[in-house]
Amino acid sequence: MTTVLDITADPRRLRGRGAVSNAVGRYERHARVLIDDGWDEATGEDALPPLQTEISIDATRTIITRNKSPDISFDRSINPYRGCEHGCIYCFARPTHAYLGMSPGADFESRLFVKPNAAELLAKELSAPGYVPKTIAIGTNTDPYQPIEKKLKIMRQVLEVLRAFRHPVGIVTKSALVARDIDILGPMAEMGLARVALSVTTLDRRLARAMEPRAATPSKRLEALRMLSDAGIPTAVMFAPIIPALNDGEMEAVLSAARDAGARSAGYVLLRLPLEIKDLFREWLEANRPDAARHVMSLIRQMRGGKDYDAEWTQRQRGTGPYAQMLAHRFRMATRRLGLDQHTELRTDLFARPPKVGDQLQLL
Repeated sequence: MTTVLDITADPRRLRGRGAVSNAVGRYERHARVLIDDGWDEATGEDALPPLQTEISIDATRTIITRNKSPDISFDRSINPYRGCEHGCIYCFARPTHAYLGMSPGADFESRLFVKPNAAELLAKELSAPGYVPKTIAIGTNTDPYQPIEKKLKIMRQVLEVLRAFRHPVGIVTKSALVARDIDILGPMAEMGLARVALSVTTLDRRLARAMEPRAATPSKRLEALRMLSDAGIPTAVMFAPIIPALNDGEMEAVLSAARDAGARSAGYVLLRLPLEIKDLFREWLEANRPDAARHVMSLIRQMRGGKDYDAEWTQRQRGTGPYAQMLAHRFRMATRRLGLDQHTELRTDLFARPPKVGDQLQLL
């Protein structure tokens, strides 16, 4: 196996990013390692610049992704972006960058792919004669409201199409930018066509900054929840992922704060460490929480049958064993006490294909 210099993994360039390395994906023939030859002591103007975000066009031909997973509540989703600048170290979508010949590490959060024709593709797929409407989930892989959305507005265009077709949508995000689209989501919610969940992993700004470096602060997410709720949009909080000995002690506090901000329901997911994420997460722990790293990983393995991860259906979301059972019990007790059990079902009976230019001629 050949090794070559990988300057993108230089820790000095990764400041403000989630991953602390940029190892190549599992399908690559060559590994890349950072070599310190003792010569690079540059500072000031001669220092290496921070890693910049690169944006490329994703030449996809379809926009709706289907799944048959028995432990997921939806069968279709939309991802306007591939990769996510939020940089959440635990993100289970990171391994998908390996399919592109890139690293699930720093590449995942700095080399992004956008789908500028997402709205056009969506309108085409919804117009297909055999299409049967069911709730479309957005934000289940990468965040549709990550920073580049503020300029590109691809998610907003997608929502405009869904509104035109009166199609139900469920959104999950860590971004306060979702409040920008209240003018679309509000009227859709009045018809029973929209709901939004904000993922709030911690109330600790410092921990959030380290785990989710470019996502909205916890207070901004709660503020967005309040704004959405005040606009009549059904809202939920996702306490996800739960990381033992890191944020699990905040469960009740996060749920209570979300309830006070207007959330009607709640959900949680146990930390998942498939494929490259297990190594990336361990690296992050050693760099950011060396005092707790061994304890955290020990508890994770206790809930994963002695392994870093168990991909079995139904178990991958919740884990097994006494510690996982305790978390589940605490969650049930807290949501019951706080009244976070008002789940909103969206309507599909209003779905209608909007008329196209010239359709009125068919009446003659």
